Amino acid sequence: MSAGHSGADIESITQSVRALLDEHARVEQELADPAVHQNPGQARRLPRRYAELDRVATCWRELEETAADLEAAAELAAEDPGFAAEAEELRARSAELGDRLRDLLVPRDPDDVRDALIEIRAGEGGEESALFAADLLRMYQRWAESRGWSTEILDRTDSDLGGCKDVTLAVKSTAGGVYGWVRFEGGVHRVQRVPVTESQGRIHTSAAGVLVFPEVDEPDEVEIADSDLRIDVFRSSGPGGQSVNTTDSAVRITHVPTGIVASCQNEKSQLQNREAAMRMLRARILAQRAEEAAAAANDERRAQVRTVDRSERIRTYNFPENRIADHRTGYKAHNLDQVLDGQLDPVVESSRAADRARRLDEIG
Repeated sequence: MSAGHSGADIESITQSVRALLDEHARVEQELADPAVHQNPGQARRLPRRYAELDRVATCWRELEETAADLEAAAELAAEDPGFAAEAEELRARSAELGDRLRDLLVPRDPDDVRDALIEIRAGEGGEESALFAADLLRMYQRWAESRGWSTEILDRTDSDLGGCKDVTLAVKSTAGGVYGWVRFEGGVHRVQRVPVTESQGRIHTSAAGVLVFPEVDEPDEVEIADSDLRIDVFRSSGPGGQSVNTTDSAVRITHVPTGIVASCQNEKSQLQNREAAMRMLRARILAQRAEEAAAAANDERRAQVRTVDRSERIRTYNFPENRIADHRTGYKAHNLDQVLDGQLDPVVESSRAADRARRLDEIG
């Protein structure tokens, strides 16, 4: 461990690591059981948990090996000064590994390992806001592609000029951990640019809202009684409210006890729309239950959009200056064109780093 850690810190960290190493061994045994892979939910959750635990186990092994090498080098340095430089390098490496291990032990949102649903909604600004929402959709699709994630549009309502009034995007990864990245996108995104509808060349400000939910792995993970659902079917509509389907294939599902609503009209089949709407409904119910069960975690939930109002912004996209600015972390860069093309990692990493620092402060 680094010199900044007290004996009590080291003892506490060691106990935490030992417990995680025991869990690592158990999960490894479970993964070797063929029966586990017959359960789709377990087959997704266990590899994700194993990957998390394996990072801790690997770091701990490296730390133990470095500590042993350091002890040997220190003994040799007492007899031969030529080993002093090696001992210093090993001491620095040991401190680095100790800090990395402590970072890995920081409590995380248990939903971080899940896949995610991203909802984008046009807000103030009319057609310009809808066009910006479409830009955000493309940005998230490109970002997901760059990270090797897959995406699927569950529902989308377009505007007259080809923008998005609202859209729900499912983002998945075989390695898991999508929600741990995209949850920081929840909030109001403000854009400053000259709209295509502006004839005088004036810069306008509009906004789009983003909501992020962890996706439920298996339907039975969030039990919903059929009697608690009100299901309405209607004819799907396109831009301007025009009918795009001659059958009542669109579905709106209301969870009566909570009042949570999910609707889908993207598919031509009523059954497919119902399945997609249920995915959205389960994700929203899971998010609500998480809020109720852990009020202390509400800070990041509050950061998500409540009203798509320009004043509640988390980020500004300034086209004339090619500038991206995150108002929560102070991150700024003049590469907006690249960010909109999917190079979002540095922007999101600023929020992840701030979150890690906050959690480290909480554990002391």
